[in-house]
Amino acid sequence: MEILDLNKLMKFYPDRIGREMLSEKPEMRIALMCLEPGQELTPHKAPLRLMMYVVEGKGTVKVGEEEIEAGEKTCVLCDPLVPHGFKADKGSRFVVMAVVTPVD
Repeated sequence: MEILDLNKLMKFYPDRIGREMLSEKPEMRIALMCLEPGQELTPHKAPLRLMMYVVEGKGTVKVGEEEIEAGEKTCVLCDPLVPHGFKADKGSRFVVMAVVTPVD
């Protein structure tokens, strides 16, 4: 068993996104991204299934051509090879936990 205390794992930086790999196993990887207000993870593609879970704050999540205004406890699922990214609102830190699994 593993317990991840996200409050202790969140790290913010003024000049870049905080990225922490929380768990890396063959069947699942978990990463935590911490954005200061206005910071952005530009859309990119990955050959994996992805779940983005907003832990804290408000921002915009982009999946394909869709943009979703997301707040705490919002969960967005993304299929493999679909562009995805997110941006923190100007007045809010934004913390996203990403869970990726391999495609069968």
